Amino acid sequence: MEVLHLSSGADSKEGEMSKKGDSRKSEAEGANDSSKAASTLPAERKKGGAREKEKQRRRLPLLCLTTLGIVYGDIGTSPLYALRECFHPEEAPGRLGVNAPNVLGVLSLIAWSLFLIISVKYLLYVMRADNKGEGGIFALLALMERKAGTKAWFVLLSVFGAALLYGDGMITPAISVLSAVEGLKIATPVPQPVTLGLTALILILLFFFQKQGTKKVGLVFGPIMLIWFLTIGTLGLISIIQQPAVLAAFNPWHALDFFARNGWLGFTVLGAVFLVVTGGEALYADLGHFGVLPIRVAWFGLVLPALLLNYFGQGALILSRAAEVEHPFFHLAPKWALYPLVALATCAAIIASQAVISGVFSLTRQAVLLDRFPRVEIEQTSHEEIGQVYIPALNWLLMIGCVGLVLGFRSSSNLAGAYGVAVTTTMVITTLLAAKVAQTLWHWNVTVLALITIGFLILDLAFFGANILKFLSGGWFPILIGLIVFMLMSTWHRGHGLLLRRLRAMETPLGPFLGNLTQHPPVRVPGTSVFLTGQGKEVPAVLLHHLRNNKVLTDDVLLLDVQLEPVPHIPRDERIECDSFAQGFRRVRTRFGFMDVPDVPGALKSLQMGGEHLDLKDITYYVGRSQPLPSRRRAGMARWRKKLFIFLNRNSTASMRLLRIPPAQIVELGLEMDI
Repeated sequence: MEVLHLSSGADSKEGEMSKKGDSRKSEAEGANDSSKAASTLPAERKKGGAREKEKQRRRLPLLCLTTLGIVYGDIGTSPLYALRECFHPEEAPGRLGVNAPNVLGVLSLIAWSLFLIISVKYLLYVMRADNKGEGGIFALLALMERKAGTKAWFVLLSVFGAALLYGDGMITPAISVLSAVEGLKIATPVPQPVTLGLTALILILLFFFQKQGTKKVGLVFGPIMLIWFLTIGTLGLISIIQQPAVLAAFNPWHALDFFARNGWLGFTVLGAVFLVVTGGEALYADLGHFGVLPIRVAWFGLVLPALLLNYFGQGALILSRAAEVEHPFFHLAPKWALYPLVALATCAAIIASQAVISGVFSLTRQAVLLDRFPRVEIEQTSHEEIGQVYIPALNWLLMIGCVGLVLGFRSSSNLAGAYGVAVTTTMVITTLLAAKVAQTLWHWNVTVLALITIGFLILDLAFFGANILKFLSGGWFPILIGLIVFMLMSTWHRGHGLLLRRLRAMETPLGPFLGNLTQHPPVRVPGTSVFLTGQGKEVPAVLLHHLRNNKVLTDDVLLLDVQLEPVPHIPRDERIECDSFAQGFRRVRTRFGFMDVPDVPGALKSLQMGGEHLDLKDITYYVGRSQPLPSRRRAGMARWRKKLFIFLNRNSTASMRLLRIPPAQIVELGLEMDI
């Protein structure tokens, strides 16, 4: 059996070790040359490292600017509604009184929430758990699955946490855009139907242009958000100068005193305070786009100061004019600047919505590649950025959900009741998963890790408890969406596993198959045929089905195993390897990361057979189109879930489209089986 390597790629570490084992004599003969080379290697590496650091340093300002538009849109638009919800006048029976102790207490809670949840937990702790540069809840899942013995309930937690983000993907655009448009009421009386209609129109246009991708508009995202943060910071600073007493809220004593004086009412206000940190998960999920350094620099250098200035400025305003508590953000601006501020706020809300929607697309793509979500049509919107994708079916479902939320809840205050429940649940799950990673991969001291985890869980569970109180007033919606998505994801994963098990049972070992082929040779025709094998080492059922019915084979037969690894990227030179057997058979293994585009023809292009590259136009791909039937005799899943899986499988996108295989070169063979 001969192992063929890519001619254009560098050897992997395993290959290097093998070469060292086979060439000890050559190494001994060249010991002098090796020692000379070794003496210069540190200096060369030092120069290379210095050049790389210099390159990163030059790109840092641009990366930080881009980060503002992609990463911080969600958390950056929270000042539109967060502080207002803490003192919302419509909740008359349980309304929090607008007085100095309460204002200072709420501001203290806001400041320390930003410090502890965003600055410490996410930027300094959770972002250490990157999967080769990528972040997000699926990155945590991939990190855990590297370690044998990962508990099944950790996997279920990860999938459920990811499912909850779909509800966030609907609520964030709705509440952000509606809050911005509601600012028109400050400048001129606007009927509610007009506000709702304008918001719905903006959302429809936003989703309509999603197909263009973020690349074409991404260059303006950063500058607009830079103007946004500078504007809200300046407005807040002007208000603080007029009422500097609010700066006392940096003392955490005011937060403790707030709870002591308000009791249960103070605890319920935590549900509104949480709105200031709802973009925390987005920071982690977008880690792979920019790296941790630009995200941290942008946060500590601009975003955090601007947010604190604006929140404290709003607090100073309502201390002076309590009647303006209904829309303190827009009351910060002078009358002449109100319309420009509404326009800027709308742009910021659209950018925040765009970032969240793109994040949901990216999350779905990762889930599809990890076999955690039904196969859907995925369009690449950028040739440079792999993470920029467009999913038509999901786009229109999100649009319907967003517009429905606006028309159903009718105000941003009502939507605030639905906001937070899903995100707090995901934050609790992230804390638990990060602790598992710190224990199994980082080998942290158990006592230190327990103290850190308990501290973060106290914060997360306090916010979760306050938000779950809003369940009946809207919090049920994201939980419902999360449960539906979780059911679809778990049913697909389980059903697909049952289907693969049945296919494995139909396969046969390669050795006996080749022996039988020698004794009873079929008709051979020129060309190359490719049969997908999954991750098995047997002869796939589709090949047996083809040979049994057509009784013909091409001269060259490739048994293709496409492996999607739980890592973000696989280097191009490590994506393919090939083993040769008798009768013109070869077993080809291709590997892709969950953030890579699984381009099978592109990978096969580098494969050499007989000293020549494959003619990609002369390849025929054979694929089995499984038609599962629900069976009462086979265990493994409830019958209703089997029927759901069959529906999903029937309507899912063919895997060949995900693998970038030309449709004109595909031959489908139907395989009917019960599960």
